[in-house]
Amino acid sequence: MAPHLLDLHFQGTPGVIAAYAVPLHSGGVALIDPGPSSTLTTLERGLGTLSFTLEDVRAVLLTHIHLDHAGVAGTLAERGADVYVHERGAAHLARPDRLLASARTIYAEHMDALWGDMRPVPRERLHAVQDGSTVTLGSDAFHATYAPGHAVHHVAWQHGDDLFVGDVAGVRLDARQTPRAPTPPPDIDLDAWAASVARLRALPARTLHLTHYGSYPATDAHWDNLLRTMHADAARVREGLERQLGADALTAEFTRAVEADLAQEGDDLAARFRYACPAWMSVQGLTRYWTRKANA
Repeated sequence: MAPHLLDLHFQGTPGVIAAYAVPLHSGGVALIDPGPSSTLTTLERGLGTLSFTLEDVRAVLLTHIHLDHAGVAGTLAERGADVYVHERGAAHLARPDRLLASARTIYAEHMDALWGDMRPVPRERLHAVQDGSTVTLGSDAFHATYAPGHAVHHVAWQHGDDLFVGDVAGVRLDARQTPRAPTPPPDIDLDAWAASVARLRALPARTLHLTHYGSYPATDAHWDNLLRTMHADAARVREGLERQLGADALTAEFTRAVEADLAQEGDDLAARFRYACPAWMSVQGLTRYWTRKANA
């Protein structure tokens, strides 16, 4: 059956974080990237429009374990859902304390309001997948393709002609906007990301479903534009580092450049983009990337 986009209205803002619901032929529903716990009520309401409850969620398929994608997975597992995630992320879902501690150093006092609680996934509900794994739910099959670059635990899930790409296909808030790569620390690897793009664009998919935000034709233009802006943004940070800009100055310069690009595509894009892909996080991730490259 066709997937349904559920707008999670993150921080009260539409068009920032999407979860995807796939009704199963055998009954119940699968969720891809159900979002953070802070939007659980909105998720439940969205499922209700499809005549499902939280208890009808049979499977949660995660593209990766970042809180905006996976934060509510443990809560859904406690309600009976099985959770599928790449093997490099599974341990963090079983014991999310380290993940949460790391996130709290970034978000500080805003942590709870942004993301809410993150419950551990019971081990009997947690399933680690690898590149090429298939999750079979009755007559519905979901195929995993390993897609690092944004995160070392990132996969894309294919169901028929639909490819659920998490963050590896970028942030694209609507059709006007050129896709841009979200580059938070700690795992950003542009070479791995480009290789993932090559793998995913070769798959027989017709539609890309992005967490941030929406569904778009799986065209070469989407992937080409993503790579172009990814390398342009990375070059901006590298050049700032070469000029020995401090973190605040570099972030301010990067923000102005990105928001100027977005303003040319739509007056309302920059405000939503700040929620979907904060510039300071992208600068941190790219700074770490270039520093590691220099020290390799």
